[in-house]
Amino acid sequence: MELFWHRRDLRAADNVGLAAAAGTETDEADRGPAAPVFVFDPAVLDHASDVRVRRLLDGLAALRDDYRERGSDLLVARGDPEAVLPRLAEALDAERVVWNRDYSGLARERDAGVRRALDAVDVAREAHHDAVLHDPDAIRTNAGDPYSVYSYYWKKWTDRAKADPAPAPSDEALADADRLADAADAVDGTDASDATAADGGVDASPVAAVGDLPTPADLGFAEPDADVGPAGTAAARERLADFLDEAVFAYEAERDFPAEGATSRLSAFLKYGEIGVREAYAATEEAMAEAESDARPDDAPEQVEEFQQQLAWREFYTQVLFHNPEVVTANYKEYEEGIDWRDDPEEIAAWKRGETGYPIVDAGMRQLREEAFMHNRVRMIVASFLTKDLLADWRHGYDHFREHLADHDTANDNGGWQWAASTGTDAQPYFRIFNPMTQGERYDADAEYIKEYVPELRGVEADLIHEWHELSPTQRANAAPAYPAPIVDHSERREEALAMYKRARGEDPDE
Repeated sequence: MELFWHRRDLRAADNVGLAAAAGTETDEADRGPAAPVFVFDPAVLDHASDVRVRRLLDGLAALRDDYRERGSDLLVARGDPEAVLPRLAEALDAERVVWNRDYSGLARERDAGVRRALDAVDVAREAHHDAVLHDPDAIRTNAGDPYSVYSYYWKKWTDRAKADPAPAPSDEALADADRLADAADAVDGTDASDATAADGGVDASPVAAVGDLPTPADLGFAEPDADVGPAGTAAARERLADFLDEAVFAYEAERDFPAEGATSRLSAFLKYGEIGVREAYAATEEAMAEAESDARPDDAPEQVEEFQQQLAWREFYTQVLFHNPEVVTANYKEYEEGIDWRDDPEEIAAWKRGETGYPIVDAGMRQLREEAFMHNRVRMIVASFLTKDLLADWRHGYDHFREHLADHDTANDNGGWQWAASTGTDAQPYFRIFNPMTQGERYDADAEYIKEYVPELRGVEADLIHEWHELSPTQRANAAPAYPAPIVDHSERREEALAMYKRARGEDPDE
């Protein structure tokens, strides 16, 4: 028996660690059956949010149903993994505990504690590389350093061979549901502080059950107002297939236009690991091969490759976080004098509400509130507006996204926010500042996206929407009296931002 610990890999297919635990990857006769478990860790929940807990529970429900269709089930436990996993291993008479690595600082600290706890009770453990195509130490500069410039990282990333999807375990390679129920009964409510006595003991009473998922309220969270979208492997595969059937072949041309629906919307599925990255990449390669033989535009392969770059960006930021865990709260790029952020609380609050008087910004912030999602181009626009127009510390934005995005990923979100704030690796130069009105007119010319999320503007002509900052108070009142005037003047704030960054660089802002 092997205990497989699910974390950010809520799937049975293309799961490297699960395949190893079940003996599927190598057909090892002495491996398996695999007993799957998910542990609600209080230390991780401390960093969670209503939308992400809801989305996590939906993903776990889909995973549980998949296991049940195979005659197995999902062990669900609550408590410190250092206490829970040794007790479950004992109850199952498991030879080892297997999991897939996560690369954040919090995850690495947690896993180190679990390794020590299992060593203390003489249970073997095994960790696998699974979350990204190339682990964070695999691609380095010729000098042996981690990359800090994406374009150079991409060149090596695209040239490296990619592993095939890991095989899904057979039904016979999974632990029987009755056996799992017996193990859960043996652990439920049992004091496991002795499991890590070598580390001074753990004050924990692990609770385990089979298939019984807690509610958000059980975990100390509320049901979100936002629609967090579908979850699970079947939904992920359907979304990927639909995207690769048509939209991907115009990806480079249309992905920046939020009203077009030209993006994959796979981010949440990848964040929770409901589809394996090897499976997703293999599907893009298949689409590229088919495009070369079908009646597709000549640039179809290049369009698919443009989407593959999004997978590479995900891995680039993963290796940045892996080698620089402090960037979660600290600037990757430090300025000589430090940045003197304005941090006006009323302006930040208006930005969060989507009431800045800049239509494309407000549409994005309201989409976030309604759908726990925001289009990628709009993410860049709202981030630039917060940091360069409101002169607010990027950490305000990062925290808000972490609270409201269902697809929040520490590496990606941190990388994106620091890029916008010109504090990150390979970041936007400080003197390149998005004009929110120009961005809205360029990428939402007919204001379709804006009108979808800003109902006050639905009866207003697109030209007036894009000229909102230039209208007189009377013109605004006649066009859309319920929609606010711009809270700041972009041109003035642009000059203030340039001066702020120059001072941070130790330069004379007047030169």
